[in-house]
Amino acid sequence: MDIYQFFAQHNIEYERHDHPAVYTVEEADRLVPQLPGAKTKNLFLRDKKGRHHVLVVVPHEKSVDLKTLSTLLDLNSLSLASPERLKKHLGVEPGAVSLLGIVNDPENNVELVIDETVWNADAVLCHPLVNTSTLVISRAHIEHLLEITGHTPRILSVPARD
Repeated sequence: MDIYQFFAQHNIEYERHDHPAVYTVEEADRLVPQLPGAKTKNLFLRDKKGRHHVLVVVPHEKSVDLKTLSTLLDLNSLSLASPERLKKHLGVEPGAVSLLGIVNDPENNVELVIDETVWNADAVLCHPLVNTSTLVISRAHIEHLLEITGHTPRILSVPARD
């Protein structure tokens, strides 16, 4: 999907910043300019049997406690999903995982979990389905995008690893 065409069709405003490809939070800290909004880390997870898929959006510095999160979501043994599952469900490659990937999930097969710190920010920083740009999108426009895609996020304090 052309994310910019989607934004134009649905009047979703954004501020775009291009940069070299980034694959880790550390690279993003080094290569992406300082922008107004919540810097995020995005995890695409699956349960033990591969029946449930979850996109977790947390502040960039948070290390997620997957065992506690599994319990909190009442899912069995969450772990990182394979690149093949990522491509199938969100239409992106590793390194480009983003909240915006839900536009490629029209059947609503992916549960969206957003950390309350990210949700409470005025704006969120997101990759536009590639890791060579970062978009600044206001919370109001994120909410609009979620309404359009039919995704109702679970907002919670995602448990951190010690």
